[in-house]
Amino acid sequence: MDPYELPKFNFPKLNLPQLFKNKILWLVILIIFLSSCFGFLAGLISGSIYYSQIKNYLSTLNIEIPQSKTITPKEYLPQTSQEEAIIKAVEDISPSVVSIVITKDVPIMEQYFYNPFEEFEQFFGTPFEFQIPQYREKGGTEKQEIGGGTGFIVSEDGLILTNKHVVLDQTADYTAFTNDGKSYPAKVLARDPVQDIAILKIDRDGTVPFSAVKFGDSDKLQVGQTVIAIGNALGEFRNTVSVGVISGLGRTITASGGGMAETLEDIIQTDAAINQGNSGGPLLNSKGEVVGMNTAMVLEAQSIGFAIPINKAKKDIEQVKTSGKIIYPFLGVRYVLINEKIQQDNNLPVSYGAWIQKGENGEAAIYAGSAAEKTGLKEDDIILEFNGEKITTENTLAKIIMKYNPRDKVVLKILRNGQEQRVEVTLGERNE
Repeated sequence: MDPYELPKFNFPKLNLPQLFKNKILWLVILIIFLSSCFGFLAGLISGSIYYSQIKNYLSTLNIEIPQSKTITPKEYLPQTSQEEAIIKAVEDISPSVVSIVITKDVPIMEQYFYNPFEEFEQFFGTPFEFQIPQYREKGGTEKQEIGGGTGFIVSEDGLILTNKHVVLDQTADYTAFTNDGKSYPAKVLARDPVQDIAILKIDRDGTVPFSAVKFGDSDKLQVGQTVIAIGNALGEFRNTVSVGVISGLGRTITASGGGMAETLEDIIQTDAAINQGNSGGPLLNSKGEVVGMNTAMVLEAQSIGFAIPINKAKKDIEQVKTSGKIIYPFLGVRYVLINEKIQQDNNLPVSYGAWIQKGENGEAAIYAGSAAEKTGLKEDDIILEFNGEKITTENTLAKIIMKYNPRDKVVLKILRNGQEQRVEVTLGERNE
């Protein structure tokens, strides 16, 4: 035998027809089939009995047998701790943010068409197919929405903080819309005479208190810190949320709009998107605390917005609660802050201080009836120090005077005709 060949076997041939005629074979097959069926049934019965016994035993051990259950989709879970903080901050403050809608009675207008070539038609005797649309008063007035902004509730009885330029029109009507769709007539209680701040009041619906915001400390802000802006973007998209960082602190800007222009000092710069209609909305930290009030944006740039530090508004709120108005200490001078360039250009003896000058349009350098006039301050005087504090471009006269109250007595160090003098001044009062 070749060692690599497998042996061949001769298997007996089966006669299948003869095999299936064998009664004994059929009996064996039947027995095997019935045994398998009854064996399976017996196993099923016995298994059920054993399962019941095991379940009863486990129940004595207080072990719960897992049951099948329907899996339902879970709510979205924040992916980072920062995202979680932002979501919570927005949820917490949204009931306190309001959209302010401005309405006013305006004349009813109608359109008509005017032919500017009517005289030429008469002269040439040829009609000109040219008409210009014009508008004229139809008679009567109707209430129309003329603008909008944002505000936020700062007390449970319904005080609202917003920008002064949002509610500047004293003949308009203001309505506050809360996040749940309710609307309330809003009354302007006070407009800040110096800053772009105003306080409104809405009345509670029944005895349920309004949800008021929580204040943070804007003096502790850091550049790069995460902030959240909320507002009525474009006067259409209520409670729009944008997120960014603090881009700068202590900025000085000149903001204009709504028929007014003013210089704002110590302002927060942020890259959180601020759009038209966001004015007066809150700027939050990641704890959900209000650290600023959105007030301005740069139209020619991207992601440059500004907010008033909330600590500047806290004093206004307390004054309105106690006296019903916002008042400031008032010296009564117009001035230019001196730096090295101002010194060189005008041949001044110092490079710091507040140089008393007329306004750009010729307004008097000293306000009539003011504390400055009563003290004898004059145009071209330079105020070097205010109660011992040196006046510089960083530590401005406006910033220093904000620390005091009307009727406080302070000492000014001034430079007049090259001679230093000290004068005592009793500060006056400035309100809107």
